[in-house]
Amino acid sequence: MNVFVLNAGSSSLKYRLYRMEDQLVLAEGGTERIGLDGRIKYTNHRGFSVKTDCPLPDHEAAFNEIIKYLTTGESKVIDSPAEINAIGHRVVHGGVRLVYPTEVTMDVIEEIERNRDFAPLHSMAQAGVMRLCLKMFPASTFEAVVFDTGFHQTMPPEAYLFGLPYHYFKDYGIRRYGFHGISHNYVSERAAKLLGRDIHDLKMITCHLGNGSSICAVDGGRSIDCSMGFGPVDGIVMGTRTGQVDPTALIYIAKKDHMTIDEISDMISKQSGVLGISGISSDDRDIENAMEHGNEQAALARRVQSYQIRKYIGSYAFAMGDLDALVFTAGLGENSASLRAASVEKMEHYGIKIDPEKNEKMIRGKEGEISAPDSAVRVLVIPTNEELKIAMDTVALMHR
Repeated sequence: MNVFVLNAGSSSLKYRLYRMEDQLVLAEGGTERIGLDGRIKYTNHRGFSVKTDCPLPDHEAAFNEIIKYLTTGESKVIDSPAEINAIGHRVVHGGVRLVYPTEVTMDVIEEIERNRDFAPLHSMAQAGVMRLCLKMFPASTFEAVVFDTGFHQTMPPEAYLFGLPYHYFKDYGIRRYGFHGISHNYVSERAAKLLGRDIHDLKMITCHLGNGSSICAVDGGRSIDCSMGFGPVDGIVMGTRTGQVDPTALIYIAKKDHMTIDEISDMISKQSGVLGISGISSDDRDIENAMEHGNEQAALARRVQSYQIRKYIGSYAFAMGDLDALVFTAGLGENSASLRAASVEKMEHYGIKIDPEKNEKMIRGKEGEISAPDSAVRVLVIPTNEELKIAMDTVALMHR
């Protein structure tokens, strides 16, 4: 069975084609700068690879270009789109009602479009690609949508409600939604398998640390809290996002600098976080290099980041009443040994202790354990694979 996973952004379309019998990635890549000058990246399992500029005026042109690479010439991995048995779509926000992996229908697409205010840059592009697939593929091609907020909809009200007048929740759905849910779901399931434990018996914390970061408390396989809130800016300091900030500070800044709501939104999303504190970059490699050369602001940005990660780990462990496993994933979580070490510093008393040598020798792209032998909590590094999780959920729903 071949499953095509699609992840549309406002000006991008990422894709991966799986042969599910052995989970082989037949082809993967992405189109970028849709509506501008256009660019496509494509790699197949035989080693063919290309990265080139090409006109991509809209998502339909991008989709057609991807299909061309999949089915023709040296890049070909299938003879025709008819060999695609199922399509799995990633949607960033399901709103209040769309939670579980769901078969794509026009009603579902229209509900996603009604929820566009939750994620305006992504939702309409994702709905548009679903409309396109329904039009281009035969009715026998099964299509599913998996929501990035879905995994977190098991949070109890005491975790997801804000201290606002209750009618804002009832009228507008203002609540903590959490994000990176597909990633948190995938790595928590992988952690249970690596530990040889039933996930329903485990309490774990999963740390998705990248340019966008979130931390999740997973109790018995269910998300009970997530650091990201109504949108993807809340929680810990990220590459260019503030993380948690006192809203009165933003009101004060807006008044002082005569900033509009849109200007404040741009500032908290694109000019803040590690970039804002360091004054250098949002790229961890630049921060590491600056720290090695004695840059105090870069070191301060790292201390703020690691302190906040520790704070969430500690609070979630206490909220669950115990902790069996701690998982690091995503770009920084998988690749930055120094951030992993700083994130568990001084936590030995709470049963979290990593082996410095294992941590430093952790190979990029590999999964494994970095706990010290006497650590009560198992500490793991697990590369996330959201596309595979979407493909697996699509197949499971297809056979339900």
